[in-house]
Amino acid sequence: MTTDSTIVSFDNEPLMLVDSNDVVIGYEEKASAHQGEGQLHRAFSIFLLNDYGEALLQQRSSLKPLWPMYWSNTCCSHPRKGETLAQSTTRRLREELNLEAPLKYLYKFQYHARYEAFGSEHELCSVFVGHVQGRPEPFFNNTEIANTVWLPIAEVNEWLSNDQISTTPWFALEWKRLKEDFATEFKPTPRV
Repeated sequence: MTTDSTIVSFDNEPLMLVDSNDVVIGYEEKASAHQGEGQLHRAFSIFLLNDYGEALLQQRSSLKPLWPMYWSNTCCSHPRKGETLAQSTTRRLREELNLEAPLKYLYKFQYHARYEAFGSEHELCSVFVGHVQGRPEPFFNNTEIANTVWLPIAEVNEWLSNDQISTTPWFALEWKRLKEDFATEFKPTPRV
């Protein structure tokens, strides 16, 4: 596994503040948008699944102000001003993991989660899934990610229910919905 240290996320980058209908109502610097109870902003989450019946998970970098060293889904971030979700998901997957995959939009949901006294995630989050062949090795960005693992689907469920493994709150919410409403996405595709 190889890593890169290029900084790809900045505290002063403007996030899109939205209402519950996902209408942009303004912009706020990323650091400010996550302070206190947080301001509702547009975000996305990506799950990469492979034909072995595994999901690619990441452990968030120790440099993250919210949920450092917690395990989470493959990739999550925010679209930048003037950027579509399709552009931002492709960009971020490349920036964080140096991976590419066709991504499919599944659903959108709103959540709020507080991290100790440091701040909150308050997001209207669009969830995407991508399917890959084999186990492509991430060339991950260590300013964003501490580690990665391809984990069998059944073991993801175990991780999320194990108090000894720290996982992000949005990961648990998204995984539950994926298992309930999008189970067909977990069927391994035939190897070519």
